[in-house]
Formats: sequence, structure tokens, C-alpha cells
Amino acid sequence: MKLQGKKIAILMEADWYEPEIWYYRLRFAEEGAEVHLLTRLWGQSSLSFKGHEYQVPIEVNRSFEGMDDDTLRSYSALIVPAGMVADRLRYTEDINRLPPAVEFLKRAFGERSIIKGIICHGLWLAASAPELVRGRRLVVHNNLLGDARNMGAVYVDEDVVVDDDLVTGRSGGHCHLFARRIIELLS
Repeated sequence: MKLQGKKIAILMEADWYEPEIWYYRLRFAEEGAEVHLLTRLWGQSSLSFKGHEYQVPIEVNRSFEGMDDDTLRSYSALIVPAGMVADRLRYTEDINRLPPAVEFLKRAFGERSIIKGIICHGLWLAASAPELVRGRRLVVHNNLLGDARNMGAVYVDEDVVVDDDLVTGRSGGHCHLFARRIIELLS
């Protein structure tokens, strides 16, 4: 098992792409990794989010809010998935402050030992902090090509692109290729 003893965090919210998340949970666990779904719990002990395609609910009981640096560093990878997850996580009550999920993403980008995986529309989460991807090679869903370029990223027309500690994937339908690259990098 290539990922024995490693933890992988996946950010979650409503309108998640079921085939992608199901694949990650099975594939990473198959390699021995512990998979944690993280979200903003809004003071609740858990929340249930419906998927995009089949409206399947998934329960999430771990929050990224208030996570200390040691706990953050205990993760080997952080994935921002496809679907509408990133858009939902971009919400902030105070328009003069970055959304909590963006602050968390910035902290993760500050830890070079953590693989940051962003697939499909996941790039939306970095829109408020374009410095995270400025000058970096990446791929996104074709609908976000303009966003990537406006953020100063270098678009590469491949299904999966690796730029040091950043792994990006074109779409949720490419999650198997995306996960394979993350597994290779963590092995």
C-alpha cells in the first residue's frame, strides 16, 4: 500500500460530483491513505450535502475552521474537487475579508510538503487569492480558461498538470488520472 500512514483532505460542500468523490474515497483508501472530508460546519457537529448528479447525500463532520498548523501539516494532500464545491466555499459574510475556505487554502499553499490538488471548477476557490496560482502551470475545465489566465496562471492543454506541489486536473471525469498522479507523487 503506497500511501500507508498518509492522510488526504478533500474539501466538501453542496453540489459535489458523486463519481469523483466516490472514486477518491475508494482509490486513496485502497492505497492505505486515510481520507478526511472537510468543510465549514457553521457551528454544527456535522452537515449533509447533496451531490450534483444524483442528489446523493454525504455527511461531513470535520471542519477546516480553527485547524491548527500541526493538524494541517498532518495532511499529505488537500484536494479542491470539481462540481460547485469551490463556488459554495467562496462565501464570506464580510466582503472585506477572504472567505474562511480561501484562508485555509492559502495556509495549505504555504506548506510545500502538502500536495495541493485542484480539479475542474475547483480553481474558483483560488479566485480571491490569485497569487496562489500566478505564474504556475495548470489545467482547468474549459469554462474556466479565462479565469485561469486572468489569475496569471499558465494554462497547459493536458488532462493533468503537475507544477511542483500543485496538481491540477481538467474535469471531474479525469479524476482517475488526477488521483493517479497524486498517488505517484505521495509514494
